Amino acid sequence: MIHSLGYTFTHPRMWFALTTILLLALAVGCKNSTPVEVEVEEVILTTNAGIQFVRTPEDRFTGLPDFPYEAKYVEIDGLRQAFVEDGPVEGDVVLLLHGQPSWSYLYRKMIPVLADAGHRVIAMDHLGMGRSDKPIDIESYSYLGHCNRLERFIEGLGLSDINLFVQDWGSIIGLRVAGLNPEWFATISVGNGMLPVIPAGTEVFPTVEDPDSLLDIPSPFASIPDQQFPFYDGCNRIGGPGDISYFGDWMIYAMKAASFHPAEVLEAQTWFPMPSDVEAAYDAPFPSREYMAGIRTFPSLINEVPGETEAAYAGLTSFEKPFLTIWAANDPGAQGSCEIQQSWIDNVPGAIGKPHARLGEASHFLQDDQGEEIARRLVEFYRGNYTGGNFGVVGEDSVAKVGFEIMQIKSAQQIITWKNLSSMTVEEFKAIELPHGWFKNQPREGDADGGVFARSPDAAADGVYDDKELFGYKWRHVATVIETGIKLDNQELLSGNRIRKYHTLTFNTGRTLNILTSPEGDRYVRVSRDYGRSSAVPTIPDSWNLGQEVISEEIDIQLPNPTLNIRAENEDSFQGPVVF
Repeated sequence: MIHSLGYTFTHPRMWFALTTILLLALAVGCKNSTPVEVEVEEVILTTNAGIQFVRTPEDRFTGLPDFPYEAKYVEIDGLRQAFVEDGPVEGDVVLLLHGQPSWSYLYRKMIPVLADAGHRVIAMDHLGMGRSDKPIDIESYSYLGHCNRLERFIEGLGLSDINLFVQDWGSIIGLRVAGLNPEWFATISVGNGMLPVIPAGTEVFPTVEDPDSLLDIPSPFASIPDQQFPFYDGCNRIGGPGDISYFGDWMIYAMKAASFHPAEVLEAQTWFPMPSDVEAAYDAPFPSREYMAGIRTFPSLINEVPGETEAAYAGLTSFEKPFLTIWAANDPGAQGSCEIQQSWIDNVPGAIGKPHARLGEASHFLQDDQGEEIARRLVEFYRGNYTGGNFGVVGEDSVAKVGFEIMQIKSAQQIITWKNLSSMTVEEFKAIELPHGWFKNQPREGDADGGVFARSPDAAADGVYDDKELFGYKWRHVATVIETGIKLDNQELLSGNRIRKYHTLTFNTGRTLNILTSPEGDRYVRVSRDYGRSSAVPTIPDSWNLGQEVISEEIDIQLPNPTLNIRAENEDSFQGPVVF
């Protein structure tokens, strides 16, 4: 159960909350938050079905910084759905979906990196946004309507084997489509996004009354500094000189406020100061309020989500193809929390072993703050050049790798474990041919954010290691198995080995620890998992318990020497007993 913004959501598998805006009372100079309306000749067009709409003049998009792309269109029910495209037409498709109140300009830093890597990159504008047509009646916009148009857009372009990247409302729309049509997608990547599951018939927030009236509501963004300050210490929300607002107020502000315009939201929820010409680019599609019905309506569409996402969420939690999360470390809204990111990692099978990241110097619109870095990570992800990963605030070189181990049998009660020190892929590990008396451990995905072997088991002092060149690679003696086949339960679901080693594990703030507890109350922390396992959750004996704990501060766990290593039937590895 999660209490968020005045409403309680309950779901047995994954909790969600709604994105928020910030109300910050800061003693800084206020920015001008008033939208600049430009005199344009508003030509109201009408579809055959009688939908009235406007079309932003093309000259509004001339000379936008770092966005040289010409618009392309797919016509759906008489309304043009705009997109930009770059990269070879025969390349693997990357589909980028923005949220509210941005448009495809948000992806200007990612598109060239992905295209240069050989991908066919498509960034779509939702109806009423960017260069897409803009119905002038708010009743022309609906949650299912956006989802339906995305499906027809994909079908219209004949896209298949799609690599999807979504953020904000792009997630709520895109993940519903992906969950219902998983066969269309090769991979899914999410940045600060979710798919809330809300029971049908729920009134999420009160409907905005008299939505077309214009009110002089003070901008909640006017006093937010250009350079955003930290909202987190690791995964701990440290608050700061501000407060989280009620989402219903954001619905009212977006729908009715005279001062509302996209650039104020984008500037406030990015880490770095935003140049004035970039702010102007975000406002370019909306020369006057006549063009803003789509972005005004978007927050209120949350009231149309109840009952519409359960099946899609079930599809995502069965998605076994690669699934990646790339989060911002400073998104003050609920979508940016460690808990939301971790819930995807824990609940989607395809997320196992992927290089999930939480990027520093990035806020809610992380594509603007760290677009090149996100695109670089996606390129590696699509190429399969990852060998597993861990969750935490990571830098370029700090993503953990899958561990490779070979075992040398000395006797029935002495098996030496050698850990690989060389650069190696899963395929290279599989290709090693071992002589009699040697065998391979499965490639292991490490749970810990850091791990140190202080010495080799037979060394006399810390810092002394037994390293050898074996089978064309460098290896280190890190552990010696001294007892095997320890019986732990009558159901034979757990197996035990006792190991001599000097091993310390580090878990970052906000990390979710998986703890296995014996009938006697001894606790064992999950250390690693089989990289290629098919079952995400092990079957635990009746007398044992498997639970999770989220740690509030970084901890180092010194494993005992010897350590009892417990393997579950799905090859999860728990070690201990531990005390922390």
